[in-house]
Amino acid sequence: MEKEYVIGVTGASGIVYARRLLEVLSGKARVHLIVSGTAREIAVHEGVSLDGFPVIEEDNRNLAAEIASGSFRYDGMAVVPCSMKTLASVSAGFSDTLIARAADVCLKERRRCILVLREMPLSRIHLKNMLAADEAGATVMVASPPFYGRPQTIDDLVDMVVARILDHLGVEHDIGKRWSGYDDDATVH
Repeated sequence: MEKEYVIGVTGASGIVYARRLLEVLSGKARVHLIVSGTAREIAVHEGVSLDGFPVIEEDNRNLAAEIASGSFRYDGMAVVPCSMKTLASVSAGFSDTLIARAADVCLKERRRCILVLREMPLSRIHLKNMLAADEAGATVMVASPPFYGRPQTIDDLVDMVVARILDHLGVEHDIGKRWSGYDDDATVH
């Protein structure tokens, strides 16, 4: 049986993470894509297109979509990037959009729900919402790539974050560099 995932894209900078995730999932899984209105505006501003992928496009206003029901089965969800507004909605169980409702369904059905935040600094409210989301069962990630792989490009940095998302969704991949200990050439001071 083919794996099936929901990808939500909300109004935070970092649409490139969603694009790369869609690239990797193409051909590996069935994907339902929900893009908020603000995310569409930010994508234009950042010069990143989410078009051209074999996905099922969902309307963020359609709370009657099949993915809004716990009886519709899928393997997990990632909200990437996840705005602080969406984090607040998910952590409080306030499902006023399809993205928030699908995340709520993931949590209540005990499915993988990954919220990839791209914000700094974090306020006390953000931290409380992150803790509440974690306590509800979500995996909260901050798009903070490691540097042990000695990235040379922005794409290398993006891959390191997307690799962690894929790991937590349970998707096999070969992007990013895994930590394997210090190289012989590495010097630690």
